[in-house]
Amino acid sequence: MAVDLEGVDHPAWVTAAATGVGYLLILVALFLVLFGVPWLLFGAL
Repeated sequence: MAVDLEGVDHPAWVTAAATGVGYLLILVALFLVLFGVPWLLFGAL
């Protein structure tokens, strides 16, 4: 089953992928700040 990735190098696809990755990184950072830091702080008490 061969997959043709010829059109994926178009700048629109690169932009879409970068936007998705950036969005996921922001979500992870927000999750860590809102849930990870308080969990560590309250766990230390």
